[in-house]
Amino acid sequence: MAKNSKKLQTGFWRRHLHWLFFVLFVVSGVTCVYSLRSNNLQAIKLRNQVLAADKSNGDVEGALQSLRHYIYSHMNTDLAGGPDAIKPSIQLKYTYQRLVDADKSKVAASNAIATKAAQTHCRVLVGIDIHDGRQACINNYVYLHGAKAKVIPDALYKFDFTSPVWSSDLAGFSMLVAALSLILFATSFGLEKWLRSNVRSQL
Repeated sequence: MAKNSKKLQTGFWRRHLHWLFFVLFVVSGVTCVYSLRSNNLQAIKLRNQVLAADKSNGDVEGALQSLRHYIYSHMNTDLAGGPDAIKPSIQLKYTYQRLVDADKSKVAASNAIATKAAQTHCRVLVGIDIHDGRQACINNYVYLHGAKAKVIPDALYKFDFTSPVWSSDLAGFSMLVAALSLILFATSFGLEKWLRSNVRSQL
């Protein structure tokens, strides 16, 4: 009696094993989709923190490091820009503008000093009339001795980070389980059909 019961149990599990694999596939698949979405939302949150730090002149470098580390270690976190991208690449436009404004202020202050020196220089030149040539003399002096604005490449303040194809997080492992369980489901289901077909052909 016990042997028959054990055989029935074994036969039941053998006949329905593929459905267990299918259930595992569904559960792991749903988990994978949820985790991928969670990864993307977290990346967007970290990007927004970078943009907020850029606007408020906060710890931009620290926020960038956190975002970079997260994207490089999680799937579905790609925020790269491009013509087909929903969002543009990360642009530190406030940090860039602050640098440009600071350089302009520095140039203006340096040129103000150069202008005073030019006025003294041009005033003592013989034959330079105040209405005719002094202003040209001053402009030329400032051009030669004054400061000039630097060209700051804006590309240095634009960032694209690319996420990995697979990552060792919940999304990555659930994807592996989903793929493996789907293969096992298809294999066991096909094997069960083949065995039943052989049994029927022998009857």
